[in-house]
Amino acid sequence: MTDFDYARLIYLVLLGGAILMWFFAQNRASFGKLTQQALVWGLIFVGVIAAVGLWDDIRQTVRPTQTILAQDNRIELPRAPDGHYYLTAEINGTPVRFVVDTGASQIVLTRSDAARAGIDTAALAYIGRANTANGTVRTAPVRLDSIAIGPIRDTRVRAVVNEGAMDHSLLGMDYLQTFSSVEIGGGKLVLTR
Repeated sequence: MTDFDYARLIYLVLLGGAILMWFFAQNRASFGKLTQQALVWGLIFVGVIAAVGLWDDIRQTVRPTQTILAQDNRIELPRAPDGHYYLTAEINGTPVRFVVDTGASQIVLTRSDAARAGIDTAALAYIGRANTANGTVRTAPVRLDSIAIGPIRDTRVRAVVNEGAMDHSLLGMDYLQTFSSVEIGGGKLVLTR
């Protein structure tokens, strides 16, 4: 800290002390009640600071996670609070979070997910078209070296990279049809191979 910072700190401490002394002098008749209220507000302040600091941990604890049952080649996905089913798959060895989308016909990767999985998005030819809720977008066909979900692994899988803006990659029907059973019920999605 510089001398200027020390001077400012001393000034703020003196100013805060003067305000506190005036406040206690004005409320000396009800000092017990004042102390009780100060403690309550102090605890509220500490609680808010703790909640803000631990928010990411709280959210991870409350959010349901993907459960992979390796012995039965079953994948159970809990329904997220937003009503969707999310699945993390390894594309070419890179974890990618997907929305399981029965309305999508193919595996659709965002440009950023495709780049993270080692696909050169600048060299892609966006020759395909897809009709989405946001209108028509251009897509580029790609072949994924591998896609793995827990013990289930497939190679040389066809997919497309979406040129438009997307929040999440989509796991569509072309891939879902490789499972012998796709069941939705009881707040979960179960994929069985």
